[in-house]
Amino acid sequence: MTHEVFNQVPPLVDHDAADDPALLAALDREGAGWAAPEVHELGRLAGTHQAQEWGRLANEHPPVLHTHDRYGHRVDEVEFHPAWHELMTVAVTNGLHGGPWASSRPGAHVARAAKFYTWRVDAGHGCPISMTYAAVPALRTSPDLAARYEPLLTAPSYDFGLRAPLTKSGLLAGMSMTEKQGGSDVRANTTRATPSADGTYTLVGHKWFTSAPMCDLFLTLAQTANGLTCFLVPRVLPDGTLNPLRLMRLKDKLGNHSNASSEIEYENAVAYRVGEEGRGVRTIIEMVNMTRLDCVIGAAAGMRQGLIMAAHHAAHRKAFGAYLIDQPLMRNVLADLAIESEAATTVMMRLAGATDRSVRGDAGETAFKRLALAVTKYWVCKRWPAHAAEALECLGGNGYVEESGMPRLFRESPLNGIWEGSGNVAALDVLRAMAKEPQVVEAFFTEIEQASGANPHFDQAVQDLKNSLTDFDTIQLRARRIVERMALTFQASLLVRHGHPAISDAFVATRLGGDWGHAYGTLPSSVDLAPIIDRATPKIP
Repeated sequence: MTHEVFNQVPPLVDHDAADDPALLAALDREGAGWAAPEVHELGRLAGTHQAQEWGRLANEHPPVLHTHDRYGHRVDEVEFHPAWHELMTVAVTNGLHGGPWASSRPGAHVARAAKFYTWRVDAGHGCPISMTYAAVPALRTSPDLAARYEPLLTAPSYDFGLRAPLTKSGLLAGMSMTEKQGGSDVRANTTRATPSADGTYTLVGHKWFTSAPMCDLFLTLAQTANGLTCFLVPRVLPDGTLNPLRLMRLKDKLGNHSNASSEIEYENAVAYRVGEEGRGVRTIIEMVNMTRLDCVIGAAAGMRQGLIMAAHHAAHRKAFGAYLIDQPLMRNVLADLAIESEAATTVMMRLAGATDRSVRGDAGETAFKRLALAVTKYWVCKRWPAHAAEALECLGGNGYVEESGMPRLFRESPLNGIWEGSGNVAALDVLRAMAKEPQVVEAFFTEIEQASGANPHFDQAVQDLKNSLTDFDTIQLRARRIVERMALTFQASLLVRHGHPAISDAFVATRLGGDWGHAYGTLPSSVDLAPIIDRATPKIP
């Protein structure tokens, strides 16, 4: 033996991933305090070595496409590592997919958001979970289809395999919209839908991105004689034969390796119309809004994960004679990361609460959510990659090594900013909503102005934001700047009203007051770092 091993950080295991002050306070505030025991139970599982190993294995052994069987028959199947199925089983049995839609209990969607945030051991399997959650409101535009499939989409049963949907104990749904030539411009889609005598349609065309292709049902867009229309496409037909939805190849992606993302072709695939012909975008928009919420949840969860990994490392690693967490500059970095993380978590839970109340018929919350969700999706998802990079750096060279888990987290971080509309699409959607629906602007400012008078920097930021909306000649050019300021004032409003004083004071002083540098770790000396870092450090028994 050449040397003694010491000053190495112990594994971050056997902790409660739900032990998150901002999350738990918001869970109660948004009407789902009753779910705290369930959230903690899932959090304790997420903190185990076993759960973390499932996440590692699912990414180390990515899915494999089998287009044909040994005899040359077309099968279009994707094989997953057993760890994937363990992750999916936990998510589905805990209702992270369609559970809230089967519940009449106020706060059900808030509880689901908290669980989805807490179960952060792997991002990839969250894709089919998120799409299934989002499919239900779109499917409800066709009550006959909803009556047939919704009970199985909300059932807490993970029933993997290609079989006729109505013979299974539970279903998963995906979405298949973008094409080579259009991307986010779905109106440029060329897939054609031809009506059949039995009331179904036949689809011919392609899709450039179809994630989780082993889902049972897919919502897709295709052109009819009356324009772009939404359809439900089953992988397996009622008689048990495969619907000719051909998997051409799996995407080789930057991250999200556990999840299969595919290119597909519809070769006269059977489809059921969802909503009216020519109203495809309007039909699918509710699904998009729900998956946008999950983009925010995922980014907030990723920030929290990076933060606690960095804080745990700093609490156990010594350099220059002292623990890193006790050294002033590292404390500044960790506190800055914690401020960003808590702001993301707080705004995420407010949007989950708005979603819950909107689903239950609150028109005011519906108007507020329309703008606030688009604003937040842009900003929080944009902030995650920088946050992940800084958290990785807190571990030094160890953070650049795969075994630390930080590289996987970093590779996941750009995805949420791209999914459901990249930065420009999200920013322009905000401008579109403000131009067409003035009530959403009123609802947004009514929300943020609840913090008026609490801080002069905040009040000035609100006024500056209003002034920026009066110059229409350059508003599209300035869209990102406008949406950024909207997001920051929204976050600040929530933190001022509900956050820890040290967090809210530091957020307003830096993000709105301008007392901030251009990188993490540049908080002013007036900030009280101790309570911020304490909230960020995982508690291991």
